[in-house]
Amino acid sequence: MTAADATIEAVATTDRLLIALDFDGTLSPLVDEPMTARMTPGARAVLDELVTLPRTVVALVSGRSLGHLREIAEHTDDSPIWLAGSHGAQFWVPGVGIEAAHDDTADLALRDRLQDEVGRRTAEMSGVWMEPKEYGFGVHTRTADAETTRAARALADELVATEAPTWRRRTGYDILEFSFRHEGKDSAIAHLRERVDASAVLFAGDDVTDEDALRSLGTGDLGIRVGGGETAATLRVDDIAALVGVLEGVARLRRAHTD
Repeated sequence: MTAADATIEAVATTDRLLIALDFDGTLSPLVDEPMTARMTPGARAVLDELVTLPRTVVALVSGRSLGHLREIAEHTDDSPIWLAGSHGAQFWVPGVGIEAAHDDTADLALRDRLQDEVGRRTAEMSGVWMEPKEYGFGVHTRTADAETTRAARALADELVATEAPTWRRRTGYDILEFSFRHEGKDSAIAHLRERVDASAVLFAGDDVTDEDALRSLGTGDLGIRVGGGETAATLRVDDIAALVGVLEGVARLRRAHTD
């Protein structure tokens, strides 16, 4: 048995397991039109299997706003899957629904003003578009050329640095994002771990923002990086299909252990 196999088996046989997964690039391929993203059939099938296992909790942890995450994940009101949206600033709890969070009206007004201003200034930049978010906004440049991307990001950085210097700045695959809330995927994992009383956590992600969660994992947990890039993960897999293979193995081991 390899070290990776031993780690997977240890997580799969823990008393109460939290399986927390990023969505874009982890369960769904990255797409030019973000709201068309959907899980691969294999990813959907293995999640459907995992949620049936005893003492096993499945959660999606995403930078997407909760409403957008529910749409792309095709998440229904009766779903057993927990959701953490907006990098852990929003939660959806099975059997309960959305957990309300206090929003300061001044922060929301500043969000709208900055989003409108960046949108106005980048409106003529080919391949650049704005994504409204619950606690801020994102500047997408997936179909923009390198020069346009640099110009759009510099414009947004300058405006936010002047008007909202305390906001959190994040970068991801072809997106620059700002938020007046400072939660990250690390705090999302900590919150979920406590809420479900998990004895171990398996977290998988593919992007820079997922590293917050991967670095927060402890002894007995398993972090998985999908694709390339520097990572704190214990295990790296090449793509979504390979991650599905790992999750299928976890499901088999856990079912045998809990039967």
